[in-house]
Amino acid sequence: MNRGQRVSITANPVLVGAICVLVVVVAVFLSYNANQGLPFVPTTKLNALVPEGGNLLPGNDVKEGGARIGIVQDMKPVRLEDGRVVAKVVLKLDKDSGELPRDSTIAIRPRSLVGLKYVEVTRGDSDEIYADGDTIAVEQSRNTNELDDLQSIYDKRTRKGVQDVLQGVGDTLAFRGVDLNQTIAGAPRFLTHLEPVARSLATPHTQLGRFFRELGDAARIIAPVADRYAHGFEAGASAFEAWSRFPDRLEETVRQSRPTLDAGVESLRVQRPFLIDMKSFARALRRASEVMPANLPRINAAFQAGIPIQERSIQLNEDLADTLEALEDLMGDPRTGYAFRALGDTTDILRPLIRFVGPYVTVCNYFNYAFNNVGEHVTEPDPTGTSQRTLLNQAPRPRNPTDPSLGSIGARRPVNGEDVVSGQRANLHSNLYSAAVDTQGNADCESGQRGYVKRLASYAPAKDPTGKDLNIVTDPHIPGNQGPTFTGRPRVPDGQTFSRYPEDGPAFPDALRGE
Repeated sequence: MNRGQRVSITANPVLVGAICVLVVVVAVFLSYNANQGLPFVPTTKLNALVPEGGNLLPGNDVKEGGARIGIVQDMKPVRLEDGRVVAKVVLKLDKDSGELPRDSTIAIRPRSLVGLKYVEVTRGDSDEIYADGDTIAVEQSRNTNELDDLQSIYDKRTRKGVQDVLQGVGDTLAFRGVDLNQTIAGAPRFLTHLEPVARSLATPHTQLGRFFRELGDAARIIAPVADRYAHGFEAGASAFEAWSRFPDRLEETVRQSRPTLDAGVESLRVQRPFLIDMKSFARALRRASEVMPANLPRINAAFQAGIPIQERSIQLNEDLADTLEALEDLMGDPRTGYAFRALGDTTDILRPLIRFVGPYVTVCNYFNYAFNNVGEHVTEPDPTGTSQRTLLNQAPRPRNPTDPSLGSIGARRPVNGEDVVSGQRANLHSNLYSAAVDTQGNADCESGQRGYVKRLASYAPAKDPTGKDLNIVTDPHIPGNQGPTFTGRPRVPDGQTFSRYPEDGPAFPDALRGE
């Protein structure tokens, strides 16, 4: 036996299994405690008083500028000295995020439409900072509007009015479609027989004009008592039935008829203006009857083309009745009013976002630039997945392990062209919120227009801690107007509102506006 032969560690299955079990236990432990923060990571604990907890939960993120800097450890109600009840939120902030000035503010914001929340920190510029265990006053906290807060536009009276309008429209249209379609379907047959009748009426010997003139005279005579005639026909049945039961009264009525007729003759004189107008109408109708025979073939053709469509619309009208009933039920639901109110508030929220983002699409065409290449960027295969993974692994490696790098985590100063073992030297370029237009709507497409800018940092020192020139880019705007992209527009399209700067959140300092 060879005593000098070494035994590999992988040759012992018990030892290999124990190591695997240990790794799995550690991974499960870290995953289970992830919501409370990873172990061995230094943190600062702060208490924040907010007007209302907003369904915030332990484990929710604490973010600054979109980057996660901590978690929510706990939340409970507390009563202030003035009697108000507020929520006390315990925040665990990573030490690497830096010290928090005392004029900083926090806000509870929605992370998704299903109710997930996070705490947004807006860092101030005070020289005084919060120590571990300090409390952020309630005056430095705010809550954003929730979806439930958007349901208070319409009161009960307004909802009832909308419901009545929809019910009236439904009653007007419901069950009328079949009758209307049947009338239109029979119109060609009617007009076919109407053509010879109209031709006969148009001949001079029929004296149709005189008929309408006489009809106008008759109408002019009875115009003053037309309302009484209408009432007489409506009540005629009841009147004749009453006469049959009281013959003596009928006799008296006949006796008084002559004086009544004398009064009627006098009243008919006032009908003459109406009958004169009726005469003019009759003349116009006569001219219409003369031209109708020539136009009836085209009218028939139009009806013949419309009949098949109207026949198919019968089922549509029946479905429309069901739709209107469903719409009536919808408008009768009190929650519908909440939805309309939410829609209005949603529009108010989206309007400033669209004003700022719109020019990036309509003027600079950045949307098409990005998505024309994103498919190839994330789907190009390689032996281990896609090229995206390979690109991420090709970040520069600094020669000094303590130097910051694009591939490292926890950098305390920006990347500034440090010596590298592999890859290209890098400098920090983080000019977020670059412009799409200037304040007058002219194209100022800054992203991808000026190549690799050497330095653009208004608030950064001239040199880094090592004494080397600090060549980084952090300002959002490049001085001057960069103009449109190759496929962009020279300015905002007519009718489109726009904004050079975000209209929500902290305002840009004057030094970063880049006018």
